[in-house]
Amino acid sequence: MRTQIRSKQRGRVASLGGNGSRTPLRALAINLSQAARSAFSEPFMLTVEHHPIYLRRLPKAFEGFRIVHLSDIHHSPFTSREQIERAVDAANRLQPDIIALTGDYISHERQFAAPCAELLGRLRARHGVFAVLGNHDHWTDAPLITDLFRAEGITVLVNQGMRFEQRGDAFWLAGVDDTMVGLEDLPLALAGSQDNEMKLLLAHNPIILRRAARAGVDLVLSGHTHGGQVTLRSERSASGRPRRRLLRGLGSQGETQIYVTRGLGTVVLPVRYGCPPEVSLLELRCSR
Repeated sequence: MRTQIRSKQRGRVASLGGNGSRTPLRALAINLSQAARSAFSEPFMLTVEHHPIYLRRLPKAFEGFRIVHLSDIHHSPFTSREQIERAVDAANRLQPDIIALTGDYISHERQFAAPCAELLGRLRARHGVFAVLGNHDHWTDAPLITDLFRAEGITVLVNQGMRFEQRGDAFWLAGVDDTMVGLEDLPLALAGSQDNEMKLLLAHNPIILRRAARAGVDLVLSGHTHGGQVTLRSERSASGRPRRRLLRGLGSQGETQIYVTRGLGTVVLPVRYGCPPEVSLLELRCSR
């Protein structure tokens, strides 16, 4: 059955599927124009995603522990100071226990490193801000970014871990260097942890999930994908199953869960479509 419209000019019926009709081209042009406007405006439509995450080994003292997760800032001509300030303000209003930063703070230009560090240095959490590096940080100047972050009081974890304690309970908080540049060392980051304690891992690239599952990590926080940045399909297939490659949101491998944020910035083009920038609030819960 073909859709039809009535011509206002001559009172004739014109088929949307008919040869020679300009109406389909005009409709296509309008749709493309609207999509383009949306794509260029969506990078400024910051959202806050709130997710409870249930963990079997979460110590009772950490019930309701609040983590704000930020990633892929990409401070550059494409991602302005004002956009980062909005994200920082939103994160601070959530009053998190810790803030996790998972890499790609700048894109290619070293001159954006110091302003980005200064802006992220305004982040406030009860127990501190923790960060790992991404591939773009290494492609630009990883030592510079590391030094600038540490000068702002941000703990940068480079294949390192630490025992995070609260009211007599504890879990292992670890961070790995970037996989894409060949510097990830997960065993080193978990060295010193106990087999039976909960492990939270910060890793820029979610490709680490399988290795993290084999190592007994409970929760991985990652970025890197930008949620796809421009997406035209859902994260689930027509059958309702999750797609094989997790681009955004909460997923799992065995007993290991992963949250992949859509991040804040953009690369290649300053556009987003179907995946607005994100500040993630993850609330840890004891397993149901």
